[in-house]
Amino acid sequence: MSTPTDTAGILSFPEIDSAVEALGSGPLQERLLIEHVHPLFSRVLARTESYLANHSLGRPLDRAESDVARFATLWQRDMDEAWGPWLAELTAFRARIAALIGLSRTDAVVSKPGAGQGLRAVLNALPRPKDGKLHHVVTTRAEFDSIDFIIKTYQEQGRIRVTWIATHEGLLDQEEIIRAMNPSVDLVVVSHVVFATGQLLDRADQIVAAAHRAGSLCLLDMYHSAGVVPLSMEALGADFGIGGSYKYLRGGPGAGWLAIHPRHLSEGQPPLRTLDTGWFAKKDTFGFARDERPLLAPGGDAWMECTPFVLGAYQAAAGLALLRSLGVDRLREYSVGQQAFLADRLRAQDVPIRLVEPRGAFLLVPSKDAPALSRALKLGGLSTDARGAHVRLCPDILNTREELDLAAATIARVKTAAGL
Repeated sequence: MSTPTDTAGILSFPEIDSAVEALGSGPLQERLLIEHVHPLFSRVLARTESYLANHSLGRPLDRAESDVARFATLWQRDMDEAWGPWLAELTAFRARIAALIGLSRTDAVVSKPGAGQGLRAVLNALPRPKDGKLHHVVTTRAEFDSIDFIIKTYQEQGRIRVTWIATHEGLLDQEEIIRAMNPSVDLVVVSHVVFATGQLLDRADQIVAAAHRAGSLCLLDMYHSAGVVPLSMEALGADFGIGGSYKYLRGGPGAGWLAIHPRHLSEGQPPLRTLDTGWFAKKDTFGFARDERPLLAPGGDAWMECTPFVLGAYQAAAGLALLRSLGVDRLREYSVGQQAFLADRLRAQDVPIRLVEPRGAFLLVPSKDAPALSRALKLGGLSTDARGAHVRLCPDILNTREELDLAAATIARVKTAAGL
């Protein structure tokens, strides 16, 4: 393994670039991925399980261990002087996420421990309620548990009133979301790709536009779309985006982010100011001036909070570098092909499947007890997970078609034996 190039503490990965360059510029091919990219994951591929939970915890590159060690070395060797390279790497993380989700400004991305913290920052930045009493939030019954829990907590504490959009057989009717927009709405919160079913809201731009016509802000949860489908937050027009590196970005826990549309950061716009703040949002963070008024840093830096979780930037660096080199377009094309192959193999084994169209990176196997089926599959050497009435299956570039064929046979055998 090569030593990463270190420029002002920012990690770059020549072995990743070399591996991807060897793939050529056309569609991804399994044979070349096995030869050039799989060696970057030798440790996790040494595990004996067959892993189809790539939509949950993403598999890390070998490089991740040395990235984390690099962070610790700076700490041990340089102590206070480590803040220079640490902050440079944090800025690089923000730039990588901005490029991934189509933002023209690095400071439009603010690191957060998780997506939920991003939602809270937005809830705590809303202008005066339109009705003069409570902010009106429109959201759906399909949001991830953390987002759902935060909104319900704000509702229970009398901080917001909520219009809930129901699901129909687990799916959202996008027209129903659009119809819910009215002049009383202050914020719309909706997933770009739904976590439980993989449903891709291909009318997200229309939802955003409807929110704006109603005078509302719109937040998109991009956790299951960033790195999965090509997207541009600026083109979609969303005011805010939230996401993280735990899944498809292969960066582990703690490397989350809040994205803010650049129009809210321009000097000509009235600034949105959140109560979720701290000394890293100060105009002069290390000046330690104690002004009577809180003087904020310019642009997106005003959305920073207390001392940031710098380690997350190092955890996420290699995964983001690989994603950047491969390109989301090529990964999407390969993912669609893998899902189609797995679906065909499951059908050949008489396993019922549910293919939501359009969808993100995973498909569904319905079951009368999906958690029990997922546990039984784990005992059979196949890692999946369950949400609601479905087991979720997500192949990625580390899964071969031979492995997917065997996975389909395992699912058929275990499902039949367990009566699930």
